[in-house]
Amino acid sequence: MEQPRTLLEAVRMFKDPATAEDYFARLRWRAVVACPRTDCGSVSVAHLPKYRRWYCNDCKRQFSVKTGTIFEESPIGFDKWLPALWMLSADRNGISSCELARALGVTQKTAWFMLHRIRLAMETGTFTKLFGEVEIDEAYIGGKPRHRGPGPTGTKSQGPRSGGKAIVLGFRQRGGHVRAMVIDNVRRTTLLPKIREHVVPGSIVYTDSLSAYYDARELYSHFTVNHAYEYVRGNVHTNTIESFWSVLRRTLRGTYVAPRPWHLQRYLDEQIFRFNRRDEKDGPRFVQTAKASEGKRITYKQLIARQR
Repeated sequence: MEQPRTLLEAVRMFKDPATAEDYFARLRWRAVVACPRTDCGSVSVAHLPKYRRWYCNDCKRQFSVKTGTIFEESPIGFDKWLPALWMLSADRNGISSCELARALGVTQKTAWFMLHRIRLAMETGTFTKLFGEVEIDEAYIGGKPRHRGPGPTGTKSQGPRSGGKAIVLGFRQRGGHVRAMVIDNVRRTTLLPKIREHVVPGSIVYTDSLSAYYDARELYSHFTVNHAYEYVRGNVHTNTIESFWSVLRRTLRGTYVAPRPWHLQRYLDEQIFRFNRRDEKDGPRFVQTAKASEGKRITYKQLIARQR
């Protein structure tokens, strides 16, 4: 199936809403249109071209190409949705809602909602466990830490969380993929279950000298590097996962500036999606994003509800 190679080609290909919608329909269903209702899935459907919808002869309900996707009930046409998918999947440092709003001619509120829907499509569901050599590290995302009390320079730091920072745990298989998730704390009871969930037992893991990682040696070949004295000791380092933190921080500080903590996982999913596919061209990455839109949905009410 033909796919655009550049943003210019994408804009030209999808400039007509009907043509863009037909493109997504072919991408979603290939040759056979099936009812997207989870309790149906029948291929006995009739096309209603006047209304650009289909009628299912089994469940007796109508549906459109948007039904059962992140686009469901959106009044925005695919002439704007597909370029938005292209821009977010292709831009290394993401795209702000203000910039997308100007590019598409929609409001900032609409662009913000569109971006979060696309991030939902970028979310990776089930994982196969990482193996071989795996680097594990934690990062602190958010505002500057606050200080209180006397210290060497007249103040005493109270640590990252006192400044409202969120904690992100990251894994990166050397020569493979990266994954990351927001966690509540860096205690053993939090870190070790995550390591067991994402890394095959018997693998070689590299971490910093945080004591909460020490019990990992019961299931893994565990090597540590003390960043107070060194960053690399032969093959022992966490520089590979640090390179992902560098890209993530550049995106959050430069493009999104101050994402809310309860939305942070979605921004992580976006960056992970692009980072793990950084060797691919923009066209295939765009197609993967579009295909991943099926079976996922989030409403504006759900999105603005603060998660604690």
